[in-house]
Amino acid sequence: MSDTALLACSDVEQAAARLRGAAHRTPVLTSATADARTGARLFFKCENYQRMGAFKFRGAFNAIARFTPAQRAAGVLTFSSGNHAQAIALSARLAGIRATIIMPHDAPALKVQATREYGGEVLFYDRYTENREEIARRLATERGITLVPPYDHPDVICGQGTAAQELFEDVGPLDVLLVPLGGGGLLAGCALAASGLAPGCKVIGVEPEAGNDGQQSLRRGQIVHIGVPKTIADGAMVTHVGEHNFEVIRRRVDDIVTVSDAQLVETMKFLAERMKMVVEPTGCLGAAAALCGVLPVAGKRVGILISGGNVDLSRFAALVA
Repeated sequence: MSDTALLACSDVEQAAARLRGAAHRTPVLTSATADARTGARLFFKCENYQRMGAFKFRGAFNAIARFTPAQRAAGVLTFSSGNHAQAIALSARLAGIRATIIMPHDAPALKVQATREYGGEVLFYDRYTENREEIARRLATERGITLVPPYDHPDVICGQGTAAQELFEDVGPLDVLLVPLGGGGLLAGCALAASGLAPGCKVIGVEPEAGNDGQQSLRRGQIVHIGVPKTIADGAMVTHVGEHNFEVIRRRVDDIVTVSDAQLVETMKFLAERMKMVVEPTGCLGAAAALCGVLPVAGKRVGILISGGNVDLSRFAALVA
């Protein structure tokens, strides 16, 4: 049995204690228009209002908070397309330690700029020809620094789960929880939180159609690897879910569904026009499953994780125009 197999809701609650006073308790918004459109009662947990603009701050801060003095002295290393990069850079700055971030050369400019402004050293790689995990392992060995990957890590999983914990605390029991799925940290963490706080709630992961590795993995009972997916959801452009994450997902997640890029754009427009929110494409995955009818939710109380809002405004404008 792996260490991850032993993770429970209590580990998420311990992460919440570490995050208290550091992370924002993000708002839960509702929309009468969204409810009428779906026939459900929807509760949007808005992590686009989290520090650095995404849920990733939770897992990054929780992981660094557990560093030993020796680890703090050496610094932290990660790889990320953007949101985890910013989260590690900000969390490292708050902890007073150095951060090195490996980012794809085509990462959104906004995310690269923010990562640097938070104090992170950015190193670029080509996501289509180079393996970021191999680069990270080599650098970690050469520099003697601790690698905190963007999702495949128990402390990251438990930190991300605090978003769902807050949602359950704020709105009470839910029938369904819709969670964006890339590498699986948020989905695994939310499933852990639900297992203890809302055991009757169905936990559903939502992926882009072009990158349904998680859906394939859940149905086969083993991790499936795919090529780099072509999707506007840059935070979900992963080739496989993490091993730690899948250990939780296969036991505690009820299903994984997919949405198209066109449905993501439609959802971005709805959230901007009707709820006055700027949400990045990846952040719309869960909402798109409900608002576009991918998953029947009529008559249910539905929680929706809005995972982030870090998108270049010019890119946002071009997508929703």
